[in-house]
Amino acid sequence: MRNVRQISDKFPDNEKITINLGYVDLGRIDLLVQEGFYSNRSDFIRTAIRNQLDTQGDAVTKTIERHTMELGLRDYSRAELEALKAKGEMLHVKVVGLARFDADVTPDLARDTIASITVLGAVQASPDIKKALADRMR
Repeated sequence: MRNVRQISDKFPDNEKITINLGYVDLGRIDLLVQEGFYSNRSDFIRTAIRNQLDTQGDAVTKTIERHTMELGLRDYSRAELEALKAKGEMLHVKVVGLARFDADVTPDLARDTIASITVLGAVQASPDIKKALADRMR
């Protein structure tokens, strides 16, 4: 896939989420932590999620291919968007991971070149760009 690369150490490679667990499940996790199987609750939950994602890896890959989504980090530069605008083309952003808009991309340029944006993960852009594209985000 083009323009997809490993996320740099300069940027956060995770996002905080909140989950609700029943007391029994939480107690079972705490027992495994206490017995030294995991360093803490987060370690257990991350491991469980990774194991589940590994189990469903083929389904994720096929879904990405079916939806022609890009996986990983996808940067959108001012030069790339200006080239699209010059051709009169609109972009349908579909990313699994992190979609990042360079700091010099203006809200007007984003609106002129982004027809839709679907990101399963996170969008890293200025508040002005996020506001400009709000009606196109899914």
